[in-house]
Amino acid sequence: MKHIPLRRLAAAALLGLSALGAQAANVLVVLSDADRLDLKDGKVFSTGFYLNELMQPVKLLREAGHQLTFATPRGDAPTLDASSADKAHFDGDEAALREHQALLDQLKLTSRTDSPVISLSRVEQIGYAHFDAVYVPGGHAPMQDLLTSPALGRLLADFHARGKTTALVCHGPIALLSTLPDAPAFTRQLAAKGTVAPRPDWLYAGYRMTVISNQEEALAKALLQGGVMKFYPQTALQQAGGSYRSNQVPFTVNVVTDRELITGQNPASALGVAHEMLQRLK
Repeated sequence: MKHIPLRRLAAAALLGLSALGAQAANVLVVLSDADRLDLKDGKVFSTGFYLNELMQPVKLLREAGHQLTFATPRGDAPTLDASSADKAHFDGDEAALREHQALLDQLKLTSRTDSPVISLSRVEQIGYAHFDAVYVPGGHAPMQDLLTSPALGRLLADFHARGKTTALVCHGPIALLSTLPDAPAFTRQLAAKGTVAPRPDWLYAGYRMTVISNQEEALAKALLQGGVMKFYPQTALQQAGGSYRSNQVPFTVNVVTDRELITGQNPASALGVAHEMLQRLK
């Protein structure tokens, strides 16, 4: 057997480790601080993030070896929308539901005392360059704060400028509005009048994208227990200048990609968004 010098074996091992390391990415997962959504007429809807929309991508990204950092605007522990802990969002698989719930518990993301979640100001201190991709899951909570968060707007603008993977699902794509020059004014006018002039200066104007559709919102309105949303996210993104793409059958998978942007329409699209992210992060 041919003798191979120890130093060559060490060098080969280092190269192998480097190759493995080159495949690992730092992914920032941004969630809402909110546990409620303010509706019309002063009504309030208790909400948060959807279990499968967060944990299915998180599980796949972790299994692929990527490093995840979790953040919210203020650094508060996010809230699980209890209605989303349903096997229906896991193709009826009770075991899959329990597995993803257990991973959420293991990560302690929702713990008021032990959550590893950091604030977006801390993310800014670390430096946006540290992160290779950003992911925003849905649930109604992003409609409360992410759409007007200046800190999130700065982060997304940086990712846009550098063409770095930006993925969002269901209600999550509403967060793209945070990059508008005056997102609060835009949302106030939309809520008050139902229409807003397009914003050609929006970073994502003309981008193909999706978000939970007006049709799907109408079909799921019973969740709001008689309440009415101030506006639907599809309308908001279209009014801002997005080129909306929908599925043909409500609540079926629809993933739309355009340049750095990956958007999924509904809970069923979370896995598709995750797989697209994995392809980009190879």
